[in-house]
Amino acid sequence: MIQLHALPKSKTRKPARRVGRGPGSTKGKTSGRGHKGFKARSGSNISVGFEGGQMALIARTPKARGFNVLHDRSYQPFNLDRVEKMAENGSFTYAGLIASKFVKPRTRIKILGNGEIKSAITVEAHAFSASAVVKIEKAGGKATLIVKEVKPTDKKPKKKAVKK
Repeated sequence: MIQLHALPKSKTRKPARRVGRGPGSTKGKTSGRGHKGFKARSGSNISVGFEGGQMALIARTPKARGFNVLHDRSYQPFNLDRVEKMAENGSFTYAGLIASKFVKPRTRIKILGNGEIKSAITVEAHAFSASAVVKIEKAGGKATLIVKEVKPTDKKPKKKAVKK
């Protein structure tokens, strides 16, 4: 039986080509680096974003980070325990939140089901979690969904150009 230490060594790796050893080695004289220039010199190392002296892409792009989403669907969350504390006269309305400056005018609000609600409150919001609706209705309250109003346009229709 053949032992592991007795196996012949396999040559899996080709030896590296020795450059600069004369014209007979196929890599003599300039050693495959061409003639002159930055890449022919020792220690030449071009950085990743280098574009040959042209202003690099990373330097050409604007400095402002991120971008604005056109149709942003972000919500300001409110938990049920907070809703009960903030409710006035048995109602939690969007207009009341804006008036008390808890939210900015164009902010959408979403009611989440964390916490308990004990009194019957009419809650008005842009979105509700399923557990929040169940808890509000169980306490005898009402969950009202705010639907965005479509405003009529003030612009007059453009007149089509007539070809003469």
